[in-house]
Amino acid sequence: MRFAEVAVDAAVAPDRTFSYSIPSSLEVRLGQVVRVPFGRQRLQGVVFSLPAAPQVPETRDILSTSVSVPPLTDVKLGLARWISSYYLCSLFDAAALMLPPGGRLRRSTYYSITDPPGPDGHALSPYQEKVLAFLNGRDRASEEQVTRKMGERAGQALRKLVDRGLVVRSHGWAGTRVSRKTRDFVRVADAALSSPDGLPALSGRAERQAALLDHLRASGPPVLLADARKEYGSAVAALLDKGWLERETVAVDRDPLAGDVFPPARPITLTTAQDEAAAAVRAALDDASVSPRTFLLEGVTGSGKTEVYLNAVERCLALSRKAIVMVPEIALTRQTIERFASRFPGQVAVLHSGLSAGERFDQWWKVWQGEYGVVIGSRSAVFAPQPDLGLIIVDEEHEWTYKEHNASPRYHAKAVASVLAGLTAAVVVLGSATPDVVSYHRAQRGELRLLRLAARVASPEDGGEPEEQPLANIEVVDMRQELREGNRGIFSRSLKSVLGRCLQSGDQAILFLNRRGTASYLQCRGCGSTVDCRRCDIAVTYHEDKARLICHHCGYRRVPPSNCQVCGYHRLGYRGIGTQSVVAEIGRLYPGARVLRWDRDSVSNPRAYEGLLEKFRSGEAQVLVGTQMIAKGLHFPAVTLVGVVSADVGINLPDYRAAERAFQLLCQVAGRAGRGPSGGSVVIQTFQPDNYAIRAAAAQDYRRYYDRELPHRREQKSPPFSKLIRLLYAHTNRAACEREALRVAEGLRRERDSWGYSDVDVLGPMPAYPARVRGHYRWQLHLRGPDPRKVLDGRPLPKGWSADVDPVGLA
Repeated sequence: MRFAEVAVDAAVAPDRTFSYSIPSSLEVRLGQVVRVPFGRQRLQGVVFSLPAAPQVPETRDILSTSVSVPPLTDVKLGLARWISSYYLCSLFDAAALMLPPGGRLRRSTYYSITDPPGPDGHALSPYQEKVLAFLNGRDRASEEQVTRKMGERAGQALRKLVDRGLVVRSHGWAGTRVSRKTRDFVRVADAALSSPDGLPALSGRAERQAALLDHLRASGPPVLLADARKEYGSAVAALLDKGWLERETVAVDRDPLAGDVFPPARPITLTTAQDEAAAAVRAALDDASVSPRTFLLEGVTGSGKTEVYLNAVERCLALSRKAIVMVPEIALTRQTIERFASRFPGQVAVLHSGLSAGERFDQWWKVWQGEYGVVIGSRSAVFAPQPDLGLIIVDEEHEWTYKEHNASPRYHAKAVASVLAGLTAAVVVLGSATPDVVSYHRAQRGELRLLRLAARVASPEDGGEPEEQPLANIEVVDMRQELREGNRGIFSRSLKSVLGRCLQSGDQAILFLNRRGTASYLQCRGCGSTVDCRRCDIAVTYHEDKARLICHHCGYRRVPPSNCQVCGYHRLGYRGIGTQSVVAEIGRLYPGARVLRWDRDSVSNPRAYEGLLEKFRSGEAQVLVGTQMIAKGLHFPAVTLVGVVSADVGINLPDYRAAERAFQLLCQVAGRAGRGPSGGSVVIQTFQPDNYAIRAAAAQDYRRYYDRELPHRREQKSPPFSKLIRLLYAHTNRAACEREALRVAEGLRRERDSWGYSDVDVLGPMPAYPARVRGHYRWQLHLRGPDPRKVLDGRPLPKGWSADVDPVGLA
């Protein structure tokens, strides 16, 4: 008999596979997607090995294989094993990241109204009636669909309706329904054209058939079947039946870049520093023995890191190998695509979640077939099926968006890129003006090779030698002093003055505030309580344009109340500011100013990103107001002013990375100013002008920040001096959530002590922030040490718990 070790789509321990026998009727290959029996279920699985003997004496047969999904390669299987082991997830969850769009199917529970309705002698609750109304008129709905629409109580209501015979439960496969798109054409049949007698004569009653044949002979290329039927009706079917027409099915490529024009890029002369950095990367591409093969490219904003990337990709393609280029935000892919598509026409593919399902499907398969030299995308692009991979570039490597934190496996794309490069002998380039402290520490220890671009440069439009350009002048404004001197407005006197001059001269400005909405919260002036979300333990934000209070965690909305819900007092006041209030203040101070706002409320998809950026780039607006999205890698030469409305947002969070994030955001947003010939200035408003992160950002001095931050990290045993694992538990009952968190924490401490792992700390448990999200209370604990995973001992986590290895924060 033949056997296979299969990773199944179930909640099992990391690295766990199950033994199955292979029926003689099936051809099963390593890495193939299969369907297998698992208990009473039938699940998807991936074949991870084909051993001579199984792990258990009795095995069940594999049911079928998937012919529509290509087997995972040895490299992908090896990467999946590492992800499973490191991020404490099942092998199938890890492998599923590398399947094509639509390749993963899930067993889902469906509900539909019984027909005829079952007997029921009891009245329904109002909530059960709402659930029934949602199901009415639908063939069926998944439990996920009902819960998404009706809330967390839907599952319990559905089960009661099933027990009472009003609803029937069924099971089936659910997944993204996506496949190749085709279009049908018709043309004159070859046999009819080649007939020595020509096309047969048609009777007078077949005028429409004759007209269609004349049209096809005159038009030349095939005609869309739908268009032919629309104009000629039944004549199409009649001619197909006679064999005078042939039907031709053609695959349609859903290319996200179709119709876009990218003018060829002019040659760029590298500066000495850029050429030295590029030469180091080229040497590693040329020689697989060069070590280390991961480079950290530290370059101030505007120093030309992208030119180094382009040079490296050019050498990679010349060696007949391929590249992956990652950016931290979907909004940045367009700018990166323009640079790379202009340099490598026809060689650039795009992969990110902002594409339609069809576009992702077609791009994935064309990449798998080796049709593109460069794949550009966000976090998930690291799993692109690039054959002969030679180079991975991670731009803005410090960004937390490279970390998946919503679903298992909670991988970090930067770490995955490093492991993937090791499996393929590829080179990794990590680029940033403000590197992650852990990355920089690794470079100082020699684990990465540090490359530096210390000067901002500008390339003349005539293609001459690049010229060194000064960084923008930065002013830190003490908002405490502004208050003492009677200024209670959003803008300091300095920012108002500089912004006025900027607008008067016709230049552009960016105003940054990492907070959405009009006011951060609504507070009672009597008792001080705030209006909170019904499902989350957090204050709701006021949005004036919608006249609603909105929760930014779950989307809950409500009309602002007229009285306090705690004490009944009628005087409520809006507190805090957001991007909408900044826009309103600009309109009040500068009535003629043209303003754009960029945050998640105003821009929701990649096409909208592109439209907004094009408006600003073309000069349709003078001021761009936005959140952290405007701080990341954007290039606007006409921007001469950046104003940071509040540098204090997030800096005091109970998180070891709070100061690092503040420093990085301030440096990055300051780097948007002064990229053109007119130079630039930056005004940073803060109530903490002596904070070391703010001071270092104002000086644009990364090393100054790093030297101050590292001793603090060492003292607190925070990364890079330890590793962290965050364990999170969620439950709808507050007391049950706390009890479970205390139970697991005590169990982990006993486990640690029994094995003598004295170098692992169990921190907590404690409520997460926010303590409740979408109706679920949340408690967390952290494992800290050189290797905290050993306390978990490879076992699956208890039900309801999730693990986040190397979390990007502690909140």
